Amino acid sequence: MSRVQLALRVPDLQAAISFYGKLFDAEPAKLRDGYANFAIAEPPLKLVLFQGEPGEETRLDHLGVEVTTTDEVHAATARLTDAGLTTREEHDTTCCHALQDKVWVRGPGGERWEVYVVKADAPAPEPTATGTCC
Repeated sequence: MSRVQLALRVPDLQAAISFYGKLFDAEPAKLRDGYANFAIAEPPLKLVLFQGEPGEETRLDHLGVEVTTTDEVHAATARLTDAGLTTREEHDTTCCHALQDKVWVRGPGGERWEVYVVKADAPAPEPTATGTCC
């Protein structure tokens, strides 16, 4: 099963967890310092929340498609490359408190999309140059 991922950077993580829990009638699947995710069955959605700056409006962080196997990530990479899109692959990367394989592309408005598989849980993300994962 694959599902769309929506990752948001929110100014108040606890308020966002409360709101989205009510909206989707679900509890977070994973809670970490400054991070929460919901694995929603209906509609099939992975909702990821990152703690942003207090007082700022919620903003889109990135979008994604969660798949179930690394082979599906490789197939997506080949399909996207064949379609003429610039791809960036990551293998065995720790992001969003999970070990993942993924491929990134950018939409025409600069929006970031990833196709990824979660291989294992991880206790903490490895920060990128911007200080956040993903």
